[in-house]
Amino acid sequence: MRPADIEKLVSVGRPDIAPDGSFAVFATSRPDLEANRAVGQLWRVDLPDGALRRLTRGTADAAPQLSPDGSQIAFLRRDAKDKPQLHVVSSGGGEPVQGTDTPLGVESFDWSADGASLAYTARIPETGRYGTVDGLDAAAEAPRRITGIRWHANGIGYVADRPAQLFVVPAPDLDAEPFYEPAAAVRPESATPPKKKVVAADAIALTEGVASHSNAVFLGDEVLTVVDEIEPDRRDLRSRLVAVRVDGSGERELVGRGADLSIVDVAVAPDGAVGLLASDVGPSGVDFVASGVALWLLAEGDAPRRLTDGDTTDFGEVGSHITAVGDDFLVQDRYRGRVRLVRVTRTGDVRELIGGDVEVTGHAAAGEQIVASLATADSVGELVLAGEDSSRTLTSFGDDVGRVRPLELTISGRDGYPIHGWVAQPDGEGPFPVILQIHGGPHASYGIHLFDETQVLVSAGYAVVYSNPRGSAGYGRGHGRSIRGAMGTVDMADVLDFLDGALARDARLDSQRVGIMGGSYGGYLTAWVIAHDHRFSGAIVERGYLDPVSFQGTSDIGSFFGDEYVGTDPEAIARQSPMAVVSQVTTPTLVIHSELDFRCPLEQATRYYAALKRQGTDAELFIFPGENHELTRSGQPRHRIERFDAVLEWWKRWLPAA
Repeated sequence: MRPADIEKLVSVGRPDIAPDGSFAVFATSRPDLEANRAVGQLWRVDLPDGALRRLTRGTADAAPQLSPDGSQIAFLRRDAKDKPQLHVVSSGGGEPVQGTDTPLGVESFDWSADGASLAYTARIPETGRYGTVDGLDAAAEAPRRITGIRWHANGIGYVADRPAQLFVVPAPDLDAEPFYEPAAAVRPESATPPKKKVVAADAIALTEGVASHSNAVFLGDEVLTVVDEIEPDRRDLRSRLVAVRVDGSGERELVGRGADLSIVDVAVAPDGAVGLLASDVGPSGVDFVASGVALWLLAEGDAPRRLTDGDTTDFGEVGSHITAVGDDFLVQDRYRGRVRLVRVTRTGDVRELIGGDVEVTGHAAAGEQIVASLATADSVGELVLAGEDSSRTLTSFGDDVGRVRPLELTISGRDGYPIHGWVAQPDGEGPFPVILQIHGGPHASYGIHLFDETQVLVSAGYAVVYSNPRGSAGYGRGHGRSIRGAMGTVDMADVLDFLDGALARDARLDSQRVGIMGGSYGGYLTAWVIAHDHRFSGAIVERGYLDPVSFQGTSDIGSFFGDEYVGTDPEAIARQSPMAVVSQVTTPTLVIHSELDFRCPLEQATRYYAALKRQGTDAELFIFPGENHELTRSGQPRHRIERFDAVLEWWKRWLPAA
């Protein structure tokens, strides 16, 4: 796989299925180098025969949701200002009709049970900010008064002056007469030009104030939404779930902060019971490290009841969501680099529906008819129809992608702990230079899906070794929490022991020519390793968590992340800080970062790079303008290619491959 082949990586979003199970709809997305953005449209597949056709022709159509009778599809399409707005189109195809005109775009939405209206959340800016006043440049806006513990978010920017509010709007009438711009000849000469057509003039704001809202889900004549309030002085990850009446007459609290839950997703069963995906973050409100996203049931008048065990299942990340099927719920469970689809009863019984070497990324159900989007070792996105004994793949988006199949290994570490991971290498006898790759998180994981960052390195002649050390997700809570207060200890031992085990097993891997690289937490562990192990020919530290002290006041998660991972004692923090041991680094190091990264802010990179340069270590700094923490996953395609070019050039210089 070459860098430009990212254009062939077609991902499949969360699908939806018609009430009678006769067809499903989904959106695709892929990087496009000419458009320099992700592009994608809506697709329809008839069931069970699998006849497939494209429904829309927008640039970046996404998030389709069928109306309750299956006749219409609501979805997000970007307007002329590149803001995602609600549109509705017939499920048979045709011209979409715009349903909202929010200044900053729609974030989440849901159909009412009768299909007559849509609830949605959208960020509403303060007057005078974010283009609400024509001609007022951002640099000329009034100063921001910040009194809370947090003020920004990666991928968004400032948040306090644009809270997300909840709205309800009538569904657009697809048969209504279109809007026509009045001709100049029929206007009086003295009249001003006609105003732009007002879209969604009947939208009703159901909430107001400084709190933000997410997860709009109808429950009869109410809309469920998760409330996020900026804390005055101390971070609190606990959520509130409220039910807001659609007539705007008030709301009631269903889950308060006293339940100690951080809510990820919400679904309503046919009998009105509410399913929650949530983690228990404890009375402190910040006990988030490997907290175990579980399924909870909320019946009328009762407190939330946990249905699953966070030690044996993990319903977090990877497009986590929940679907009600009769009295049961469908959820996605990640384990050992895979994500399976399971069905959970109200008594907590768990049954696998789709498993094996897949990573399920989305799902939908109509009765017993189930479709799912997933990734495999051969594709980043396909749609499958679940069967009683096996699943049938309905698409073939990954057929044109060149790739190698990694070898899966489990290696015993120095303390006997099993370390699970993979080795991907070129065809041939070698010996191949080796790159140790480290994932972010830390509570995340490498998986079996086709991974462009590994595949591009293999095509350039490198063997790539990567694993899920202690601290990773998908191996139980104990595995995930094992580095709490001990970052850079057993996690460093695991990645190095897995590397040594892989080198010892295969003579085609050149143990004398080894490099190391990682992003986010992987950048942290890369920087930590090269301060303690000097065998590496070169290193790449990308978007790294490098100084826990300055991170507290600059990152969007700085108010709690470091406290829970490295603690608050200054000596303990120093024992786990790459900046505290940067003087020990002699490995040539490329530092890559994004200008608008608010997760691991740019100062983490610049201070680390400056320290390397001041002490004479070979180092370079690569900064990407306009990008955030998600550069390698959803950045501008041109920047993603330029990043690959920088990575390959660095390895060609310090770790050349044949």
